[in-house]
Amino acid sequence: MTTAMPLLDVRELVLVYPSRQQLFSSNTGATRAVDGVSLNIHAGETLALVGESGSGKSSLARAILRLVEPTAGTIQFDGADLLALDRPALRRMRRHFQIVFQDPGPALNPRMTAAALIREGIDAHHIARGAAADDRVARLLDEVGLRRTDATRYPHEFSGGQRQRIAIARALAVEPKLIVLDEAVSALDVTVQMQVTDLLAGLQRDRGLSYLFIAHNLALVEHIATRVAVMYLGRIVEQGTVAQLYASPAHPHTRALLDAVPVPDPRRHATSIVRDRL
Repeated sequence: MTTAMPLLDVRELVLVYPSRQQLFSSNTGATRAVDGVSLNIHAGETLALVGESGSGKSSLARAILRLVEPTAGTIQFDGADLLALDRPALRRMRRHFQIVFQDPGPALNPRMTAAALIREGIDAHHIARGAAADDRVARLLDEVGLRRTDATRYPHEFSGGQRQRIAIARALAVEPKLIVLDEAVSALDVTVQMQVTDLLAGLQRDRGLSYLFIAHNLALVEHIATRVAVMYLGRIVEQGTVAQLYASPAHPHTRALLDAVPVPDPRRHATSIVRDRL
């Protein structure tokens, strides 16, 4: 195991959402979406964060990136204390960590061409201008498997998989060190899932990227992850390498997730889902 300082180091992170009643009264009820989570990601590594819907995976990702403000805990990114940064400093830091969502639609302005969408971050962070920026956009289209002639097309003219490639190119445009992939392939059909997963693996090799890969499908993360963290009810209940978790899952919820993976051989039957009291 590497002893180098992790790129991302999260300690005892807590995120509490006030209840609707609490917003308008003295009621103290609240939802503890993230409950004391600690994890780290090293340079060039993929940590898969898995769990059922509602387990807190996306809330954790948004808290790490300060898209929502954590209630407690610490977040160190590339040696910087993210929670100590003011808004201007955080905006400058955002170049180094990006997020790709499950549905790229809301993130892609329908009135902007693919080129304009990809170039937006380049302009915002003053990475390149004029012809140099145009050349960077063209190379990014190549890199994610789109044609340069696609630059003038609008989001509605692309398939779901192609729109996700635009979202990935947009994230890459600012040369990040970490990309959070929040169920980024789960809405795609199986063939396109594997194509995009292979694309992400190739980009990681070429660029030395780190990924936080959020998913609920353990069969999918087996092909991309270095390590896996299993989340349940706002907590990390188990962490380990892919091989460790698949060979000997220790927590009942991990075993339940593995039992839910489809078995490709119709002559075999998956073991029954664990129903132990968690």
